[in-house]
Amino acid sequence: MTFAANRYERMPYRRCGRSGLLLPAVSLGGWQAIGGYRDDEVSKRIFFRAFDLGITHFDFANNYGSPGGTSEAVFGRILKEMPRDELVISSKAGYRMWPGPYGEWGSRKYLIESCDQSLRRLGVDHLDIFYSHRFDPATPLEETIGALDALVRQGKALYAGISNYDDPHFSAALAVAADRGWAPITIHQPRYHLFERTIERTVLPTAGRAGVGVIAFSPLAQGILTDRYLNGIPPGSRAATDPGNGGIGPSAVTPATLEKVRQLNGLAQRRGQSMAQMALSWLLKDARVTSVLIGASSPEQVDQNVACVSRLDFTAEELSEIDRIALA
Repeated sequence: MTFAANRYERMPYRRCGRSGLLLPAVSLGGWQAIGGYRDDEVSKRIFFRAFDLGITHFDFANNYGSPGGTSEAVFGRILKEMPRDELVISSKAGYRMWPGPYGEWGSRKYLIESCDQSLRRLGVDHLDIFYSHRFDPATPLEETIGALDALVRQGKALYAGISNYDDPHFSAALAVAADRGWAPITIHQPRYHLFERTIERTVLPTAGRAGVGVIAFSPLAQGILTDRYLNGIPPGSRAATDPGNGGIGPSAVTPATLEKVRQLNGLAQRRGQSMAQMALSWLLKDARVTSVLIGASSPEQVDQNVACVSRLDFTAEELSEIDRIALA
């Protein structure tokens, strides 16, 4: 397979905090994108197109897909035709994956067993990033962060990350790793979009001070921040099908939300962007945000979303209008 020779000219790359790792401004994930949701051939075209556009980072978790693990298995088959050394592949563990007391949360056993399973499904000998997918209030933080350090020392992961850790747990995780000389927390993956701003108080300030990269998941609110729902819930959409595994359902698309999206869409059109492009650009305007993590149901959707990188500038008036609409 021959990929686009100019792929690295199409995408800006951002340093992940103070690490040596560079990530594309737009990354592609397998949460609701592949693994039982569409066939292998469509998935292959999506990932190949993403790489042609300079997307080098592909993100998964052990429970992604239907059933859980299918997304990694599908990508593992696709990966055989891609240059592994040019890619950053990440996975996570924290949510329920198998029955019994060791099938979720943050124990050393669960995280290490999960990483081993992910490596087998993906057909690789190491992950570039492995995350603790959520804070576990019942397990000592030293055990969870120590498991990430063990995976790095074993060569099963190159970088350690955490996801869905708000402060004070985020700061505590950083301190645990630093105090013990363990592998540092290189990246945090929180939910962040125009309507969900919690991390502006609980993650971004700490990440900025500590030099930790931030990659925003669900940057389009699972499709709500696109033009797809401007006239209600279309058949076949995520909200219409309620895919489970954390996916949105009809209750997420309220009349008040749709009215906000219509107003934001008007502003995006005045900027010469689609609604989705503006929503992604708005996140990337913050230098603390290393990358935005999109999903895609077609190669064309990847093209449309990646175009956000061509317009990251906002006037003060535009930012004020966005806040007035989104936070109303």
